[in-house]
Amino acid sequence: MSKNTPLENFRNVGIIAHIDAGKTTTTEGILYRTGLTHKIGVVRGEGDGATTDWMAQEKERGITITSAAVTCFWKDHKINIIDTPGHIDFTAEVERSLRVLDGAVTVFDGKMGVEAQSETVWRQADKYGVPRICFINKINQTGGDFYKSIESIHNRLTRQAFPIHLPIGFEQEINGVVDLIDMKAYTYDNYADHELKVGEIPADMLEKAKHARSLLVENAVEADDELMMRFFEEGEESITIPELKAALRKRVLAGDFFLVTGGDGRGVIVEKVLDLMNDYLPSPLDVASIKGTNPKTGEADERRPSVDEPTAALAFKIATDPFVGKLVFIRVYSGKITAGSYVLNTMTGKKERVGRLVRMHADKREDISEITAGDIAAVVGLKDVTTGATLCDLNHGIILEGIEFAEPPVSIAVEPKTKADQEKMGIALQRLAEEDPTFRVHTDEETGQTIMSGMGELHLDILIDRMKREFNVEANIGEPQVAFRETIRGTAEAQGKHAKQSGGRGQYGDVWIRFEPNEPGKGFEFIDEIKGGVVPQEYRKPVEQGVLETLNGGVIAGYPVVDVKATLYDGSYHDVDSSELAFKLAGALSTRAGIKNAKPVLLEPVMKVEVTTPEEFMGDVIGDLNSRRGRIDSMDDLMGGTKLIRGFVPLANMFGYTSDLRSMSKGRAASTMELAQYEEVPPNVAQDIIEKRNAK
Repeated sequence: MSKNTPLENFRNVGIIAHIDAGKTTTTEGILYRTGLTHKIGVVRGEGDGATTDWMAQEKERGITITSAAVTCFWKDHKINIIDTPGHIDFTAEVERSLRVLDGAVTVFDGKMGVEAQSETVWRQADKYGVPRICFINKINQTGGDFYKSIESIHNRLTRQAFPIHLPIGFEQEINGVVDLIDMKAYTYDNYADHELKVGEIPADMLEKAKHARSLLVENAVEADDELMMRFFEEGEESITIPELKAALRKRVLAGDFFLVTGGDGRGVIVEKVLDLMNDYLPSPLDVASIKGTNPKTGEADERRPSVDEPTAALAFKIATDPFVGKLVFIRVYSGKITAGSYVLNTMTGKKERVGRLVRMHADKREDISEITAGDIAAVVGLKDVTTGATLCDLNHGIILEGIEFAEPPVSIAVEPKTKADQEKMGIALQRLAEEDPTFRVHTDEETGQTIMSGMGELHLDILIDRMKREFNVEANIGEPQVAFRETIRGTAEAQGKHAKQSGGRGQYGDVWIRFEPNEPGKGFEFIDEIKGGVVPQEYRKPVEQGVLETLNGGVIAGYPVVDVKATLYDGSYHDVDSSELAFKLAGALSTRAGIKNAKPVLLEPVMKVEVTTPEEFMGDVIGDLNSRRGRIDSMDDLMGGTKLIRGFVPLANMFGYTSDLRSMSKGRAASTMELAQYEEVPPNVAQDIIEKRNAK
């Protein structure tokens, strides 16, 4: 394939889904069909594993942990595919991938229909306005049902989902699809066939296909007033195939209309999925110009997807490669980046040298000389680049909108086993934190312990496993801990006065601050209401620092205080003895007194929990969630006689839940959970937490 693929033939596509729906298998099928691999990798069991699941943990557990980027070519189109994780603990990987992708293929398990994480990734794609097509996988397996799966998409995600292909056959008998565009049958004898045979629609499917096509055409023509008039006046036959495809493409690109196909993700049928990517998903030219701000003026700026514009690229993923070191995955929005050139990192304000540029085929690399607008590749040699950093032209700075990640709610203490492990652990944790923006590391000032924080038990488990395998660090691991928070429910005013004026130069700082609750999620806000210079301008920033540092340590149990508004409204200073330090200490004193009098309360992370279970275990599952201080939100029927239970449960009561659920349901129930919000801890539970924390 020529390197000079025109920009309108680029596709940047994510494969998104619930865990175990078959994303990675579908990606493998695509790589095999486009000639990148000579056989289809398997996700579980013996063999080399899937191409995009290249980490040891991914091969063992049969799950995708990191987003893997692969490039392939299909019918004159260049497709950059990112296979994203389905497990809720790695939802940030999905988030950062969707930020830089133009389109997505949502994969559903044809035996289960829409599952819990299917809804989460669908919402994430909505948030970033990513147009997508739907692939219902595994419909060739026992219990697989294309039509029931579409029904579940209609019930749980959107009514605007329409089949563009209908499967021929049922369960194991499936051997192809009817294409509703050209009204032909595309069949195979064996899913591993090398090409689809084109033929006539089976007689028993003709009426069903005609009805489904009419529905498709009727909804497609809404994209074009002229087509709609012709459709109502002259009928479906008046719409040509190119017109129909153009109208469908317009509707899909709007982001609220979805084409559905189905089949076996390992099979030759994925060629139809590739065709859908080419025909209906956006090229970089179909996406609006990328918005940003000028770092010098702070004014809004933008870049069009053109090689002639100044360079702008976003770093969306950092990975450590055992052979080349730090790999920075970038999406170039405008201009081009060449190997050996320099770019400006607007996050640090420094210029960085681009060492090598590599095109990734999962874990295999191909050196390239340049990467142009609309493309995705990895850079070797960048030093201070982190996720969300903008890389741009040295003379035309722009800061692109970064990527926001949720704060990690689970923590564990980790201690190196030996002195030799101590040094290696520091390097390992720094590298892992560079790669993963939802992983945090800090030292507990009271105990001196190193604390790792992540999105869930599995997340931390895998990070510890990676630390051991990739960095040879042996460590002792503590019990999982919850990231509690504190906030206030009332308003209080307090004076903070720091005065030492005996002998020599003294210290003097005096402030009055009002503390009141801020809106949930708004965080800390500092308001300066000083009139007449009773606290000079140069001392107000130190006051804010003193307040902020004190809030980080909490007043009830030492947890960070969130969602507080602090208003500095009065104070006094001394011409000689006042200093920045004195006012910083005054701010801290005022905060300790003020927060104590503003009805402080303890907050805990509450998880949105979804459990799918056979009906026979439903009573046990609900009883168990109630015993964990959970509240049940809803119960729904799913495909295959299973029930979906939704509820909210404090994270503190959910450690070890996965294995408890497995034994309770003989391994037949499954659950997902994600952070919903922080809520006030009931007084009796709060008292217990405070006593334990203070005892430490």
